[in-house]
Amino acid sequence: MKVRVSLKYLIGLLIFASVVSVTSIVYHDYQFEDEVEPNNEIRALLSSDTKHAFLPVLPNNPVALPKDSPFHPDYQQEWFHYFANVRDKQGHSYSVQWSFFRIAHDERLEELGWLNSQVYFSSAVISSNRKVWREQRVARGGIGQAGVNALPLRMWIDDWAWRALGRNPFPGHLDVKTDTFSLSLYSDLSGPYVLPGDKGFQRKHETEPTATYNLEAPFIKVYGQLKLTKDTDPIAVEGSAFMSKEWGSGLMSNKQQGWDKFVLKLDEDTTLSVNRYRHEEELPYLFGTLSSKEKTIVLQNKDIAILPLNKTVIEGGRVLPLEWRILVPRYNIDLKTAPVNKQSWLPFVVPYWEGAIKTTGTDIAQGYMQLTGY
Repeated sequence: MKVRVSLKYLIGLLIFASVVSVTSIVYHDYQFEDEVEPNNEIRALLSSDTKHAFLPVLPNNPVALPKDSPFHPDYQQEWFHYFANVRDKQGHSYSVQWSFFRIAHDERLEELGWLNSQVYFSSAVISSNRKVWREQRVARGGIGQAGVNALPLRMWIDDWAWRALGRNPFPGHLDVKTDTFSLSLYSDLSGPYVLPGDKGFQRKHETEPTATYNLEAPFIKVYGQLKLTKDTDPIAVEGSAFMSKEWGSGLMSNKQQGWDKFVLKLDEDTTLSVNRYRHEEELPYLFGTLSSKEKTIVLQNKDIAILPLNKTVIEGGRVLPLEWRILVPRYNIDLKTAPVNKQSWLPFVVPYWEGAIKTTGTDIAQGYMQLTGY
């Protein structure tokens, strides 16, 4: 059974319902590469709203901490994303994903109560090589159900929360409880923050003005507990994580089909983050960073090649390019990626495939992949 969720219906539901906790399922037929049918729901959600006066994303406005740690309500959208690769004491691997997304649908950004225009989405996912545990929350701003505090930094939706000790995200504690699983993870930096693009200003297209502000933390140490069912004991885990934050007034251009994102921990001191933005009737636009604890190298379109290798049929009949080749010739990087768990499609309000990946080639690495718009 295929279900389509209308964006107008969803926002109407958020405005008029007093308590909202929704997991939305959006399925679309997939055609590979040049035959892709644009995902209209994703585009409507993440494209720029020309009817309302949100702040534009402009160059020469460097991202800086701590001023850019809290959310930016004058911009239309904002996305905080956290991904961790962890192991338990027996050596079993898990990945943990947490996203906190904000979108405003008109200028009533600071109103109290139901007049507030901010809508928040949050998702939590735990996955192993055999199973995926996932849940999503959706809430309206202005009524106390979800929001962001600046000092100390706190992001919450219902009883899910990220709490920091100060203005910056780290050290931070992620606490998520659902009816089936829960997690409690403590995270701290083991290296510097990174500003992609031009001091955090990242273009998403060769000629169009689509751009966002960005902040990354490629070097994070993690420890804590996962509880996979209500009746099992917590599992102690530790590992590493990657955090990204992106905001602007249009995370996608009007002709964009989606994006493919890869983050790979090449070694203890080096992280590769690359992105492939797909547009109608145009070659993909590529960008990324190669970050060490000493310096960050900004990668441009000409520096990277990202090529899909195989199409994979996953549960439900969806076809996705789950194996890729990533080349950064200037730095002698040539990788082939493979998913740890192929069944990592997340049927959320913004639907996408995301999960842990591993590589062969010049580096034996681990990390994660995010595929949207398929």
